[in-house]
Order: sequence, then structure tokens, then C-alpha cells
Amino acid sequence: MNTKTPFLIKRIVAASSLLMLLLGFAIVLGISMGSTDSGIKDVFKNLLGTKDSESMLYTIIWQIRFPRVLLAALVGAALSLGGLVFQALLRNPLAEPYILGISGGSAIGAIIGILMGFSRFPGVSLMAFTGSIATLLLILAMSSGQTILKKDALLLSGVMVNAFCGAVIMFLVSMTQDSRLHNIIFWLMGDLSMVDMKHVGILAATLLPCFLLVFWLSNPMNLLLMGKEMAQTLGVNIKAVTFTLLVATSFMVSATVSYCGLVGFVGLVMPHLLRLVFGPDHRVLVPACVFGGGTYMVFCDLLARTLPRQGEMPAGVITAMIGAPLFIYLLKRSRR
Repeated sequence: MNTKTPFLIKRIVAASSLLMLLLGFAIVLGISMGSTDSGIKDVFKNLLGTKDSESMLYTIIWQIRFPRVLLAALVGAALSLGGLVFQALLRNPLAEPYILGISGGSAIGAIIGILMGFSRFPGVSLMAFTGSIATLLLILAMSSGQTILKKDALLLSGVMVNAFCGAVIMFLVSMTQDSRLHNIIFWLMGDLSMVDMKHVGILAATLLPCFLLVFWLSNPMNLLLMGKEMAQTLGVNIKAVTFTLLVATSFMVSATVSYCGLVGFVGLVMPHLLRLVFGPDHRVLVPACVFGGGTYMVFCDLLARTLPRQGEMPAGVITAMIGAPLFIYLLKRSRR
């Protein structure tokens, strides 16, 4: 047995336990706070089943806040992990599903599915997955054949594709004349409000196998960072690993987009923050991104619900306000 294995397991358990505690705290806070005044004591009484199940607070907690908080945790985990995978495979610290246009392609597919009258699952989800894969192939085709000096080719291709996807989305929205127009626009900004436990369960069942698959391939991702030649020498099937990770990540992103629209920069913020705290080992970072990304998204959604005096704002607005300045900072630092 490798002497490093027990130490690695301890690091994974320690990082995951810490972030799970933070996620649990964020979930309790997210359930407790909202437009309806409710103390922590009342929330715990409802969670423990000692409160009247017919009360309004019970309904708000279990049918509105709890599903929304769980959805935010799943979305944050998927997008954070997606950013980590893209940064590892493309060896570009600025790679992220939203910036590269993968989320935009998913949104185009999802909107087409909505306009065609498909159900959210599996119709809209499959259309979103098709859009994300088509966008990914287009970006890779545009950036292929570039010399090593043009290391920003992939990023620039993604930005251009993202802009094109935005134009297509606006075209589709402008062609929509019925009551679905408002819902589509709000959904595009990252809306987590339209959800119930059935949808959360479907999304969790969809994402969990992808999480496990990425964790299983976390060590090959470590080796890929050393260069393709070195990874191949150490026994990594580069084509199989890359293909599997790209498809799994695109599937995760498209699933989240089909449920909550465009939520940007989560995959940029969390992998960088967690890498600073826990180091570059993907065997530690993969579970850290799942729990840390979930925590981050729950807090962002909580701010989106509580900052406006009346109503609420889409969670994507909060993530963009945090992530866009970080993207500019990282872009400037990478050019030094």
C-alpha cells in the first residue's frame, strides 16, 4: 500500500467534512431567512416535525424554501465541478462553462425545447444537452490547429461563440409573443424559484453519477496537467478520459441550465478559491467543489432573495457581480 494513501484519505475526509458543515449551515440559513419572518427555533421545530404541519410556515419551509435551497446546492456543485474539469482538461485557468459558451448553447437548446412544448424532463433537458455538445464541438473546431503561442485561442473562441449564443437567444425571445416570454427572460438570468421536490430529486439522480464519474477520473486529471506525453507514458488513455469528462461535464451543465437557466462564473470562482485553500490535487478538489460550490450557490441565492426590499432578483445576477471582476483580474494576471 502506498504510504501516501492514508494521508490523502485524511485530506479528502477533512476537506469534505469541513465543507459539508459549511453547506449544512448554509442550508439551515437559507431555510430560515426569507420574506416571512421566522426564527431559527421555529425552523428547527418544523424540521423536527414538532410544529403543526398545517401551518403557513411549515408549507413555506417544506414546499418553497427547502426545495429551492437543495436546487441551489446541486446547481452550485455541478457548475463548480464543471469549471474544475474544463480548467484541468484545457489547462486554462479561465475556462468555465459560462465563459466558453457551453451554458449558452444549453440555453438555446432548452429554449427551443420550451417553445416546442416539451416537458422539463426529459425533453428540455435532452435539448439542452444537445445544444451544449454542439457548442463544445464548435469551440474545439474553431480553436484547433492553433500554435502553442496562441494559448488564448480556445478562450477567444468560447467568448465569440458565447456572444453568438446570446444573439440567438435574443432572437428566440423576440419571436415569442405569448405568456412564456416573461418566464423565459427571468429564467435566462438564473432563476431558482420554479422548483419542487420532484424536480430536485430528478436533478439529483441525474447529477450524482456524473459526480462519482469525475471523482473516479480525478487522478488522470492530475496526470493530464503534467502534459499529454507524460500522462500517456503513465498509462492514461487520453482520448477516452478527455471524451468521458467532456461529455459528463456538458451533461451536468445542460441539466442545470434546463432547470434554472444561465448562472455564470460559479465554475470560475469556486475552483480558484478551493485550489488556494486545499492545493492542486483533483482527488481533494472534486469533492471540495461539490460541497463548496453548493455552499457558495446557496449563499448567492440567499442574497438574491433577501437583498431586494420587494420581490427578489435572479441568483445569476449575484454570481455575475462576484465572478465578472474576478475574471478580469485573472485575465490581467495571466497576461503578465
